[in-house]
Amino acid sequence: MNAPVQTNLITAQISQLSAVLGLHNVDPAELEQTLIQTAFKSSTQITREQMGALLIVASQYKLNPWTKEIYAFPDKSKGIIPVVGVDGWSRIINSNPNLNGIEFVFSENMVRMNKAKVDCPEWVDCLIYRKDRDRPTIVREYLDEVYREPMGANGFAGPWQSHPKRFLRHKALIQCARLAFGFVGIYDQDEAERINESGAVKTVQGFDETAMPEGYQEFENEHLANLQNEAQFGSNRLQSAYVALPKGNCKNYFWTSHSINLKAVAELADQALARQQGETYDHSPA
Repeated sequence: MNAPVQTNLITAQISQLSAVLGLHNVDPAELEQTLIQTAFKSSTQITREQMGALLIVASQYKLNPWTKEIYAFPDKSKGIIPVVGVDGWSRIINSNPNLNGIEFVFSENMVRMNKAKVDCPEWVDCLIYRKDRDRPTIVREYLDEVYREPMGANGFAGPWQSHPKRFLRHKALIQCARLAFGFVGIYDQDEAERINESGAVKTVQGFDETAMPEGYQEFENEHLANLQNEAQFGSNRLQSAYVALPKGNCKNYFWTSHSINLKAVAELADQALARQQGETYDHSPA
C-alpha cells in the first residue's frame, strides 16, 4: 500500500526539481535511474527513503544531483550524508542575493605536512561580505586541523598531498559560508568521509510518508528559511523563533528533522558574537 504512494512522491519530487533546474521534456523515470546510478557513493541497493532524502536536500538548495553538484553517502542507519561538490558550494554561495564579495588571506608561514608533496600556508582566512551587514564574517582554518594523510600503510597520495593550498582554501570558504548564510545539513566530501568512518554526526534520514503529518511540507516551506536566518544570530534568536512556531505535529516533526543542523549554526554564531564583530573566528572541526 505504501510503495505506490512513495513511488508517486519520488516521481513528483524529481519532476519538481527538474523543472526548477530547467530540465524540461525529460522522462522522470529516466532521471530516477540516472540518479540511482550516479548520485550515491555505494555498492549496495539504494532505498526509496534515501532517494527521497537526497531530493529534499537538493530541492532545498536548488542543486543539481544529475551533474553531481550534490550527491550522497548512504550510512549504516539507512539515512544519507548529503555531499556538495566544489561547483555546488560555488553555486549556492554566489546565488545568494546578499553576497557582496569574498576575500582570502593566507599565512606567510609555510609548512609541509607529513607525506605532502608541497608546502602550504599554515592557515587561511576567508572573509565573506554581506550587503545587509556592516562587517564581514571571517573564519580561519588551520592546515594541521583539516589535513588528511593517505589512508593505511600503503595509502596512495591524494589531493591533500598534491594540492593542499587549494583544499585548505575550499575548507575555509565552506565554513565561512555556513556561518555567513546559515547553510546546514550539507557537507564536502572530506567531511562526509570522516562522518561515515566515525558515525559521530546524525545523518539525514529517509522519510516514511505515512509518518509525515498532513500539511507538513507547507509548514516547512513557510518556516524553515526564517529559522535558518535566526540561527545565524545565535541560540537565543533560534529559541525565540522556535517558540513562535505554531504548535502541533508539524512543529514536532519539523524540529526532529532540522534541530541538529539549526543548533550547529546557532552555536557557531554564539562563538562569533562573543567576540567583537569582524574579528577572526578560528574554526575547529567537531
